[in-house]
Amino acid sequence: MKKLQDWLQFIESQHPKSIALGLDRVSQVFANLGISLGLPVITVGGTNGKGSTCAMLESILGAAGYRTGLYTSPHLLRYNERVRIAGREADDAVLCEAFAAVESARKDTPLTYFEFGTLAAFWTFASTRIDAAVLEVGLGGRLDAVNLLDADCAVLTSVGIDHVDYLGPDRESIGREKAGIFRPGRPAVVADPDPPFSVLNSQKDLLLINRDFGYVAETGQWTYWGPAGKRPGLAHPALRGEIQLRNACAAICALDSLRERLPLAAQEVRRGLAEVELPGRFQVLPGRPQVILDVAHNVQAAKTLARNLGASAFAPQTIAVCGMLRDKDIAGVLRELAPRITRWHLASLPGPRGASADELAAHVKSFKLHASPAAAFAAARVEASEDDKIVVFGSFLTVGEVISWLNHNKTSMR
Repeated sequence: MKKLQDWLQFIESQHPKSIALGLDRVSQVFANLGISLGLPVITVGGTNGKGSTCAMLESILGAAGYRTGLYTSPHLLRYNERVRIAGREADDAVLCEAFAAVESARKDTPLTYFEFGTLAAFWTFASTRIDAAVLEVGLGGRLDAVNLLDADCAVLTSVGIDHVDYLGPDRESIGREKAGIFRPGRPAVVADPDPPFSVLNSQKDLLLINRDFGYVAETGQWTYWGPAGKRPGLAHPALRGEIQLRNACAAICALDSLRERLPLAAQEVRRGLAEVELPGRFQVLPGRPQVILDVAHNVQAAKTLARNLGASAFAPQTIAVCGMLRDKDIAGVLRELAPRITRWHLASLPGPRGASADELAAHVKSFKLHASPAAAFAAARVEASEDDKIVVFGSFLTVGEVISWLNHNKTSMR
């Protein structure tokens, strides 16, 4: 197999389940690979905020001149987004070589798509000159393939209700799974302001927001405080939304905890926050009507999106383009956004997990149904006036398809 698409089709067929938590299989294949990173590893878990925190960590470290390996999931447009070296997506050839190495090492061991990709990312980082690795947990924490590596610092951004079939029905059980990325005697940063007892009791030396680190928001700037002291006069992160100050706090606290191995100057932190980019997190596109892209797909994220919409400028109509997966709390997500939305364009998503537009329609009023997010967005654009807002949310699949539509229809955009 020579092409990346061939490899992706191959690894998708190597395990009967798309999700199969556990570390036994990946541990065996990792041992067969015979690799080690030997550099600082920061692992980031949480229900929401993982991607933003990882992006800030990468941006700050890059501003300081460190070559960072970043592993995230899922992707919006290209698989290459998941593996980044020194701020750039890994190219097809690098990924194909990594997949070939994992395939050679796995022998008869079945691996899921995520496990195969995680091991390929680890192999890439071990084969490339980097100074630090930033790893985003895929699902949960304790049994997630990313947790194969011992984090030098672990970050828990938030604990909300999601993936209940795998992590448990409440915040206590979910928190217990997510706290599994912590390691005794190593920094564990908790950015959730109200963590469940399962997190608080997971180990003694936790760094808790509002107790051990935090922030003070000021006009046009903010101040971080933590174990290493204060960092005043910081610019607000380039990522929009009130929650991003909390994510920025977590990132800075994690880096402060590793300051002996990864020292940073104040201007490098400022520059990193000012230059960070991450599509699909309350991303406001230029032009009119205003288009907002947000991958919010659980109740906690929907509440944040609703608050951000409420804090943004007035629009006569706020038109939603929404497509979701069937295993999400569809009723809960739509209930949180309903007070902010005047009209709905509901889209069906493909695959066995994809919910139909009809399933979404049972929970909202004043809607139109569409076969795909692209069709829903095209219809919303025709309907919207220049002063209206279009907010696209519900799934990475939904936002990714709309971004693709926008990329292919630039000449026709107002």
